[in-house]
Amino acid sequence: MTLQILDSSKIETFADKLFGTLNNGALAIMTSIGHRTGLFDIMAQLPPSTSQEIADAARLNERYVREWLGAMVTGGFIEYDRDRQTYYLPSEHAALLTRAASPDNIAAFAQYIPLLASVEEPIIDCFYNGGGVPYSEYKRFHQVMAEDSGQTVVAALTDLILPIVPGLTEALKRGIDVLDVGCGSGRALNKMAKTFPNSRFTGYDLSQDAIAVAQLKAQSLDLTNIQFRVKDAATLDEIEGYDLITTFDAIHDQARPDVVLRGIFRALRNDGVYLMQDIRASSEVSGNMEHPAAPFLYTISCLHCMSVSLADGGMGLGAMWGEQKALEMLKEAGFTRVEIEQLDHDFQNNYYIVRK
Repeated sequence: MTLQILDSSKIETFADKLFGTLNNGALAIMTSIGHRTGLFDIMAQLPPSTSQEIADAARLNERYVREWLGAMVTGGFIEYDRDRQTYYLPSEHAALLTRAASPDNIAAFAQYIPLLASVEEPIIDCFYNGGGVPYSEYKRFHQVMAEDSGQTVVAALTDLILPIVPGLTEALKRGIDVLDVGCGSGRALNKMAKTFPNSRFTGYDLSQDAIAVAQLKAQSLDLTNIQFRVKDAATLDEIEGYDLITTFDAIHDQARPDVVLRGIFRALRNDGVYLMQDIRASSEVSGNMEHPAAPFLYTISCLHCMSVSLADGGMGLGAMWGEQKALEMLKEAGFTRVEIEQLDHDFQNNYYIVRK
């Protein structure tokens, strides 16, 4: 038997990485709390302040604020003056942690970590027994996704995303028929309906709660050119009804994305455009070694995107289905022309301009 000699420096390096992982995981949870409680937003407006002053300004319990500050100080997020016992959020950090910093607010994305951790037990059961975890088990997921898409999609929709399709903005101004499949709470579609009153908009989503939110928002905006319906995207059966069909981060979650894409193909008019925003990645793990958010995205995929699809007896593509698989499935659905655009503000997504 050959005795394996371990490289002590490699062990030490990996140990450091593991300790960093533990600290960063903890900081992710605390970052989510800082975002949800508004602590980052409050501190961005305060001079160096005591824990009591910060708690009072945020209307929170001082003892919990003080412990949270301990994590933020030792984690390098917040500066601490030992003599005065005051805490300060540098402007350079606030530029990545506050709602005012959107679309650069990374704190909003930190919410995914505790949200996904809440389904750890049923996910572990899936490791042993297969299957998946249904959407209903993910509390706040639609809310977090709406905030996520609000930064990456809604905020950039009219100025950056729609203009990547030549002539689309002008067509929307004149008036066309638009469908958003997997519209969620309808933030993108409501914005388009308000911006382009001559066009007609329809949104489909499987979630009754999300559609209810979308409808209420449309009513509050007095929009008359938009409708939302609870509908499974796999049952899309319209024929050449739309000039523009959009999906924003929706296809890879579907139980049967192949069926959904074929339905979109049929529903699109011959001279229409399908605009698909989805995760920018390779279908092969080796192609994602330099991806800046690969571990994060594979984790979201495993604990949500893949699992909700499998829970419905689906294909379980997952968020990291990748560009190669996306192009393959678009071709199989019948599309013959596909261009891929990328935007500077959004390192995470590809924008596929798809035509028949």
